Amino acid sequence: MPKLNVQGYGEFEVGASERLVLALERVGVDILHRCGGQARCTSCRVEFMEGEPERMTQAERSVLEAKGLLGQARLSCQMLCDHDMSLRPVQTVASSGLESGKTPAGQIEPEPVWDSGA
Repeated sequence: MPKLNVQGYGEFEVGASERLVLALERVGVDILHRCGGQARCTSCRVEFMEGEPERMTQAERSVLEAKGLLGQARLSCQMLCDHDMSLRPVQTVASSGLESGKTPAGQIEPEPVWDSGA
């Protein structure tokens, strides 16, 4: 099982097909996700110390580029826990004072089209 090391929260075992945003919530991180995991709002951003996924969905790339965040953060709603990762949540419900949107679906939404980054 992959391990997730979350700065300020600890290390956890996660399911290999689990969406990162849902894994974070399950282990007690109050990760913000205003759009419900649809790759629209960038509120579920994380910064990686180790294990950043190489693949990125086109939806994630588009929204990060549009907001000037490409190369600075990733969207936890757009990746699976398929390997060990060490990260820091950028926005949480507590740190932002905002409320999360609806609970994200079990699978990545919108339907992932993987970008090669080229």
